[in-house]
Amino acid sequence: SSCRMSLKQPPLRVCVTGAAGQIAYSLLPHICLGRTFGPNRKIILHLMDIERAQTALGGVKFELQDCGFDLLVDVITTSDPNVAFKDVDVCVFLGAFPRGPGMERKDLLAKNAGIFKTQGKILDSIASRDVKVVVVGNPANTNAWVTQQCAPSIPPQNFTALTRLDANRAQNQIAMRVGVQPSAVSNATIWGNHSSTQYPDVSFARVNGFKDVYEAVGDKTWLQGDYIKTVQQRGAAIIAARKLSSAMSAAKAISDHLHDWLVGSGGKIVSMAVPSDGSYGVEKGLIYSFPVVCEAGAYQIVQGVPLSDFSKKLMQATEKELSEERAMTKQILFSGSKL
Repeated sequence: SSCRMSLKQPPLRVCVTGAAGQIAYSLLPHICLGRTFGPNRKIILHLMDIERAQTALGGVKFELQDCGFDLLVDVITTSDPNVAFKDVDVCVFLGAFPRGPGMERKDLLAKNAGIFKTQGKILDSIASRDVKVVVVGNPANTNAWVTQQCAPSIPPQNFTALTRLDANRAQNQIAMRVGVQPSAVSNATIWGNHSSTQYPDVSFARVNGFKDVYEAVGDKTWLQGDYIKTVQQRGAAIIAARKLSSAMSAAKAISDHLHDWLVGSGGKIVSMAVPSDGSYGVEKGLIYSFPVVCEAGAYQIVQGVPLSDFSKKLMQATEKELSEERAMTKQILFSGSKL
């Protein structure tokens, strides 16, 4: 039976960077309870954070032990990527350099490009040859691109960035507006960058499987105006309210992203930022959020979504931002050296 099979599989080695932070604190229970990789998949955690966070990380390890998770085989804590990335099957990059007051976008890109270049090279030399990567630390799409460029021996399609949080927000805003459960809303899609230029698209979304969202909501002005702004700016609204960034919802979205990618989305359309293959005219190679369907470790970009001029305009605006980020990063990273 498949149940016996998964118990015979070797434990999955899962690395989480920034592991002493608040997103990791919410994410680790999802992983250890079997919600992320399936109810029978044993886990070895590789938890990495900077040197000064090691004492706090030790406390996280104590708590993981005190939870008594049957699926958790071992916990490795370290500040050394050479230990953290060794033989890992999955790597969740939560750690990134945060944007400080008065910091230019270019400075943020430069700081993170350096971090992800180093991590990508180490990942390339010691991780599993089929390691699945999801980058959450911002600017997530471009950080994922840098990591991919610096890890040429790992399949390029294995590098993704998180836009599932945006998609979950997009889905739930519709559910609340119409008065249905979140799962009754399908195909709400995020196109582009995980930034305020992202395009939450409900043009082919459905309520209860059949009803067009425009028809169910009955307010085109809201759907093409405040709805989009609410989803785009939800992260900022949470920071304003909590004085901290989204953690509980980010952790749930990471778990959703990894579950659907590795276990399968069951035919459901979900959003992931993945390397563009040129679909919908998006520049090849950009890490861009598309509607995808996943099956056991592979994803397929959904083809044939009809695009209005309204959609095309917003999709091109977010693509332009990603192209600019990539150009800036290329300049910072690879000036004088060809990858």
